[in-house]
Amino acid sequence: MEIAVTKGIKVSVVAEFQPFYSDPERNHFAFSYRIRIENHSDSTMKLLKRHWYIWDSIGVSDEVIGDGVVGFQPIIEPGSYHEYVSGCNFKSDTGKMYGFYTMERVLDGKTFLIVIPEFIMMVPYKLN
Repeated sequence: MEIAVTKGIKVSVVAEFQPFYSDPERNHFAFSYRIRIENHSDSTMKLLKRHWYIWDSIGVSDEVIGDGVVGFQPIIEPGSYHEYVSGCNFKSDTGKMYGFYTMERVLDGKTFLIVIPEFIMMVPYKLN
């Protein structure tokens, strides 16, 4: 698990290889990742945008910018969390992602960036 804390917002990431959706003989490797965003601040927060940087081990990179996460712009009260699962496909057996969320403090509309920690996605046989 990878963790980053910014301005009282804790972002935890766990990635997992998805063999059922992968086809290594055709250079298709599917991964899922579960993200938990915990609000340890004193303010209600709204997640407005996401910004991802994505690389695989053969040098292919991508940048993804969009509103919310998996179709939502969750509002996260102090002491609560939002969790979601998403995925990424690579043409190699190893890749990585990191980025940030743009969050808004609901009370006054102030926005700021929250770090999404870098995490590695790797097929299990590479660990041996």
